Amino acid sequence: MQKKIIFLVLVVGVFAVSFGGAYLFFSKAVAPSKTSYFPAQKTANGEAFDPNLPKTEPCPLNGALYSTQQRDWWQKHRPLGVMIENHEDARPQSGLSSADIVYEAVAEGAITRFLTVFYCNDAPYVGPVRSARTYFVDFLSEYGPAPLYAHVGGANSEGPANALGQIEEYGWANYNDLSEFSIGCPVFCRIENRNGVTVATEHTMYSSTSKLWDYAAKSRQLTNVDKSGKNWDMGFVPYTFKDDAPLADRPASQTIRLEFWPQYSQYAVDWTYDRVNNVYLRSNGGKAHLDRNTNKQIAAKNIVVLWMQESNANDGYENNLHLLYGDKGTGKAVIFMDGKQTTGTWKKQDRKSHLYIYDANGAQVKFDRGLIWFEVLPLQEGSLTVK
Repeated sequence: MQKKIIFLVLVVGVFAVSFGGAYLFFSKAVAPSKTSYFPAQKTANGEAFDPNLPKTEPCPLNGALYSTQQRDWWQKHRPLGVMIENHEDARPQSGLSSADIVYEAVAEGAITRFLTVFYCNDAPYVGPVRSARTYFVDFLSEYGPAPLYAHVGGANSEGPANALGQIEEYGWANYNDLSEFSIGCPVFCRIENRNGVTVATEHTMYSSTSKLWDYAAKSRQLTNVDKSGKNWDMGFVPYTFKDDAPLADRPASQTIRLEFWPQYSQYAVDWTYDRVNNVYLRSNGGKAHLDRNTNKQIAAKNIVVLWMQESNANDGYENNLHLLYGDKGTGKAVIFMDGKQTTGTWKKQDRKSHLYIYDANGAQVKFDRGLIWFEVLPLQEGSLTVK
């Protein structure tokens, strides 16, 4: 009996140490902003950027203006893509509002997934982190030859949807690829009740941008430069940007409804225009979509709908769930900013090419400075309604 008691005490002790380690790893979260939809940012060492410094430096990814202090910080690392899931049990996710650019597309079974790209901002929590998909690898590939890619495994059935096989083929494996399967805690850790409820294990993996950037620098020798001293942005093509439309030129309202697979309303997305702040507020499944880091509704400055051919990979995977998208070539794009709608086209020549966005006259679109959110809608069944 005494041995059993000692054993139980040891088990409880190990659990407490493990839970405590995860808590300490993630304990320095950004305090919720009280004045803005977008969270206050911190540097990698936990020191807050001085909010009183002039904001003169444009983020190369989305044009948002920051101080020279923040610019000096981001110039020490390279873009980081993190896969974040969108299952109902994963909400509210952590880190979506801190990304510079977000790509959203269905991963399987009508459930969308996000490729969140971080460079000019950080996030104390990112997640829940899920697996890689080939089309997200395609989108991330324009951010230099070795963008960091954080995920938990990935599609690996033989065939065109074999994301892990492609990561090997492209020379990313054990280099700029940051798979949890090869790294583990404390870079990736499971937090069982991040949102205060018990969920399945696959919805519990989290990391932080600082941990991922630090790991890449120390273990992979990838900072702003690679092992050979080559800067990440050689050949990178940035978007062009403009100032917000004046308040008088903004419409009173605009609502955008996206249905990826219309029969699954719990994954439908609504963006509601906020005229005063000139942002679009996101709802998912009929509820305001929050960022757990800030407890505020997710907001984006620019929404870009990309109409793409969706198809099943037919790779023998269970229920034929793996999908493909025609993300190379050209197609229809619908752009929303300043409360207005523009119909144009998208163009991406190959995997490494920039995703160009053109208006109806063939001119490249100039985006408002701030978060750009790309929505990939299937040509066959996707639905877009604007009011």
